[in-house]
Amino acid sequence: MALTPSNSIAVGTHAPGFELPDTVSGKNLKLQQLAAGKPTLIMFICNHCPYVVHLLPELQRLAADYRERISFVGISSNDVANYPQDGPEHMQALAQRLGFGFPYLYDETQQVAKAYSAACTPDFYLFDQNLRLAYHGRLDGSSPGNDVPQTSADMRAALEAVLAGQSVPGEQLPSVGCNIKWKV
Repeated sequence: MALTPSNSIAVGTHAPGFELPDTVSGKNLKLQQLAAGKPTLIMFICNHCPYVVHLLPELQRLAADYRERISFVGISSNDVANYPQDGPEHMQALAQRLGFGFPYLYDETQQVAKAYSAACTPDFYLFDQNLRLAYHGRLDGSSPGNDVPQTSADMRAALEAVLAGQSVPGEQLPSVGCNIKWKV
């Protein structure tokens, strides 16, 4: 596991389109369909990363609190040949066991992760209702072993700003976690 920060992406960047299989429903889903004209939080996550595992309870609370006003999308892009626990059947099992309230998509070719310049898990991209990037940063200051409480304060401030039609205030601190496991 290499501690990796998210890449810097310009605010205002348009969300790259995609169509990926949802491991929960078994359907292929497109970005436009998922966004449905609402602000959209795209989360590059996976099953095995300790940074993601640490944040899963808070991600579930966040999704539950905002699901009526924000579209949430989880995407796993890891190489499953070398990390089989991140494969679609394991993704489906995790999403069902934890009751994800959002689709958990599988990016087998890793093209979506590349299009977003995703670097780590977790890597968060909050787009406004026009699919323009409003926030690309951390959930909060909590990480495994640092004893900082999980509050999703950074993300909640970003969500509230986007919902109010405002720019996200303050510095957008990068997310940090495991590097995406790229195919060789």
